Amino acid sequence: MSTAPRPDSEHRPAGWGSFENLPTGRTLVMGVLNVTPDSFSDGGAHSGPEAAVAHGLRMMADGADIVDVGGESTRPGSERIPPAEERRRILPVVEALAAAGAVLSVDTLHAGTAEAALDAGAHVVNDVSGLSVGQDMIDLVARRQAPYVLMHARGTPDTMDGLAGYGEVVGDVLGELEGLRDRLVDAGLAPERIVLDPGLGFAKRGAQNWELLRGLHRLTATGHRVLVGASRKRFLGALLEQDGTPRPAAGRDTATAAVSALSAHAGAWCVRVHDVRPSADAVAAAHAWLGVEPAVLRPGADAGVPPAASSGADR
Repeated sequence: MSTAPRPDSEHRPAGWGSFENLPTGRTLVMGVLNVTPDSFSDGGAHSGPEAAVAHGLRMMADGADIVDVGGESTRPGSERIPPAEERRRILPVVEALAAAGAVLSVDTLHAGTAEAALDAGAHVVNDVSGLSVGQDMIDLVARRQAPYVLMHARGTPDTMDGLAGYGEVVGDVLGELEGLRDRLVDAGLAPERIVLDPGLGFAKRGAQNWELLRGLHRLTATGHRVLVGASRKRFLGALLEQDGTPRPAAGRDTATAAVSALSAHAGAWCVRVHDVRPSADAVAAAHAWLGVEPAVLRPGADAGVPPAASSGADR
């Protein structure tokens, strides 16, 4: 099935190999791998399997603990593609990077794609469905006990910009996430397998994203892992605008790294970013500030491989 090359074992970066082996005690970095021709952030630079695998390996070498593989754009106004086409794009990439020891998440709305990716070697399902999540996805992750990123979203990429009305955005988002969390737990998914994502940019206006970031402590207080995905999003472009023109996506990485450091300081489990090294460095600095040692630990480093973990927009 795979048309992507298998990485040479003598030249590939070491990976953690499984979700259970991911380090604890520090914020992780998830690298975004868009295997799409219409990504808002990279313009389809990694839409072919060979280019995608090579970029995934580069992100691992730059400090990505998890590589998030997606085959369908979910930027505002993006068009849906058939799940079969999504699978055609991503499965060879998942197979090849899994063979390299990467811990992989699959960014998909479709239960069939999620299951095929898990079968091909992915470890985590990263679903942006939000309030429209299907029962088939809930049943799948419960049956497979797959770690599941539960992201807050309202509507679809076509409609979400008009659904950003909230009473108190942090409380409303948290309440809606907890309702979805309860559906997953009722279906049998272990609570420790659920990761909460506030869904920055998804049915959120600019100031609402900053409110959610300031309120991260309310999400971490639930006891669930929390993922922050601010990378290159429109609210950062608006922050950095000049003469009324938002900063282009590729010019938002410094601000992204700053958000990554602040998210680490606030106790986020993971940050999801396009440019891995600046955020990996920023997270390391945040942990050094907090006195977390070692700030960065990669497999095969002098300190040894870490012990197994305890059980405890724009895209």
